[in-house]
Amino acid sequence: MKELFEPVNVGKLELPNRVFMAPMTRSRAPEAGQVTELTVEYYTQRAGAGLIITEATQPSEIGQGYIWTPGLHSAEQVAAWRKVTDAVHAKGGRIFVQLMHSGRVGHPVLYPDGALPLAPSPIASGVQLFTPEGMLDQPEPREMTVDDIAQTVEDFAAAARNAIDAGFDGVELHGANGYLINQFLADGTNRRTDAYGGSVPNRIRFPVEAARAVAEAVGSERVGFRVSPGTTANNISESDPAEVYTALLRELTPLELAYVHIMEMGNRELTKRLRAEWPGTLLLNPHPTPDAFPSRPEHGVEALRDGVADAVVFGELWLANPDLPARIKADGPYNKADQESYYGGDHRGYTDYPTLEEAVGA
Repeated sequence: MKELFEPVNVGKLELPNRVFMAPMTRSRAPEAGQVTELTVEYYTQRAGAGLIITEATQPSEIGQGYIWTPGLHSAEQVAAWRKVTDAVHAKGGRIFVQLMHSGRVGHPVLYPDGALPLAPSPIASGVQLFTPEGMLDQPEPREMTVDDIAQTVEDFAAAARNAIDAGFDGVELHGANGYLINQFLADGTNRRTDAYGGSVPNRIRFPVEAARAVAEAVGSERVGFRVSPGTTANNISESDPAEVYTALLRELTPLELAYVHIMEMGNRELTKRLRAEWPGTLLLNPHPTPDAFPSRPEHGVEALRDGVADAVVFGELWLANPDLPARIKADGPYNKADQESYYGGDHRGYTDYPTLEEAVGA
């Protein structure tokens, strides 16, 4: 496992290990999208990661997709996040925030004016939203105008500037898992006939514009970009992921971003193709085969040894094991994640997972 503990550079950061923490929605920001002291504790516990990438954080009100998720579009949200970044840095950690506009994955109950969610095309997700009043069908979204697209690009850039004001070391644009950027990339959700739809060059236009604007706002060395080629999350469908993501990485290359982060969907051959296309740092949430979920330390070691990744990103392992590097070095044992407490709630299943030292002591 020694490969996991070699230092690595991301942008201008020199990071002590290659065991990175994946962005994971936890839905524990119940008041106006502001994280709490529990969130401070949660991320501080995991400051031993080579890099923390936070839960998805909306860049605007209309970008919100779920209840109780945090934002970075108000002064109060910036101040709340500053407590997190200060605490993580005090423990020697480094932390990027993931910026996510959810697109069609949303509902009018989330927005002060009761607006419809925005999307490339008026195609409903077919999934439901959990609310305190029960499950609600997500409606057909409103097709974005060219002005909406330009405003959303600026919203991403403004949120990135807020992130730096909040003390983050950088930002990751969420272009995966069926959310807005992914909706533009996918031919199943993008049926536009203008400059932002149809051909592959048109479908990658908005993602590249967003990445460029964010890089110009905060510096390219502070910007990552996440993709999940071939995902079916949130009923997304992509008929040509190899062509789309190869073209996307070619257009992102001149921006000299800090990294590209691939959420692997069981297709290692596609990962290898994209690795060959991307000249910069590549982070991989490794799932080399369709049944390799959740990813395990050995999957990360394999990816590093095969040269398909420069650092590896784990999700569930970090959720349940705040001292994950120590547990990997000791070859386990690992806490089992409690799925019932993934979303919402209090400290239970959030900040109460024991460290290896605590477990041995008990």
